[in-house]
Amino acid sequence: MCFRNKCLTNNCVSNYTDGGTPTIHYLGDTSHMSNLPTPGVYTIDPVHSSIAFVARHLVAAKVRGTFTEFGGTITVGETLETTRVEATAQAASITTGNEMRDGHLKSADFLDLENHPTLNLVSSSVTSKGGDRFELIADVTIRGVTKAVTFDLEYLGSGAGMAPGVTVAGFEARAEIDRRDFGVNFEGALENGSLVVGNKVVIELNVEAAKQA
Repeated sequence: MCFRNKCLTNNCVSNYTDGGTPTIHYLGDTSHMSNLPTPGVYTIDPVHSSIAFVARHLVAAKVRGTFTEFGGTITVGETLETTRVEATAQAASITTGNEMRDGHLKSADFLDLENHPTLNLVSSSVTSKGGDRFELIADVTIRGVTKAVTFDLEYLGSGAGMAPGVTVAGFEARAEIDRRDFGVNFEGALENGSLVVGNKVVIELNVEAAKQA
């Protein structure tokens, strides 16, 4: 996908010179980046990011869903100790592609939207696992219950944004939680004992964030 003098793909950011020859910086190539982007406050871009989850249904299948309304910031400090992540998702924006199921997920059986309209994440620590991989520990709040959750975090790289003076950075993070730890105790089961919804939920975060110069 090309816009004026920049070509963006899933793997690279290309800046064309006046002679038409692209200089390509691959997001997976650590020779063109430090272990974290330049210090500063990066605002999450919801258009190019996603908050997704995966849960088992009747043991055999997986149900995938997302939150479509969310926001937050990634404050990259001079050190990992001063790096911080904050994000909020609107419970009403949950979608799994099925209106009836989404309505049930918003009910008191699951997210209890009426009493708890948001889900929140605030990091407590970021530690290096080597290279561009990190461990992110964050206080996650669901249904008013806050628990520490450990995420595997990968820094994908950074480069010039579409607007002048903007730097964009990419991250992916993954964690597994037990929904019962957050008071989501729906226990629907079949006669054979199989759970309608599994207790384990995988959280997948794909984030593009931007910093003004």
